[in-house]
Amino acid sequence: MSTALPEYYFRVRENGAVVFRVDAENRHRRIDMDQIAVLNIRNGEIKPHGGRTLSDRDMQEIEGWMQARRALQEMRDIDDIHRAVDYLNVTAQWAQSKASDEQLEEVTDALLMAMHDLRTVLVRKKADRLSGD
Repeated sequence: MSTALPEYYFRVRENGAVVFRVDAENRHRRIDMDQIAVLNIRNGEIKPHGGRTLSDRDMQEIEGWMQARRALQEMRDIDDIHRAVDYLNVTAQWAQSKASDEQLEEVTDALLMAMHDLRTVLVRKKADRLSGD
């Protein structure tokens, strides 16, 4: 485990993060975290905290973190979709080999509607891609 602390800490929130500057080099030898900004990943907004002005270094760190966070979220999104494909396959196997009539009755309509909705979107998007729109 590394003993060096990062210069910045990003507390992840639903739509972004709260940014802290980390200070461990103080006279009390404790870790102080000074909030410097709040960011919104969706719209790229960076709000300095408490009327402060962010330095070029602060902005560079924040923008780098936001770029890395977006890449991580994109990777997680596609991984979730690959998992959904796996779940669909597992669901088909379950429906064919294990499900009781009562269990199938409970989930069939919801599954059929969700699959119809998904199919409609996928076919439309595929047609758009093929037509060059």
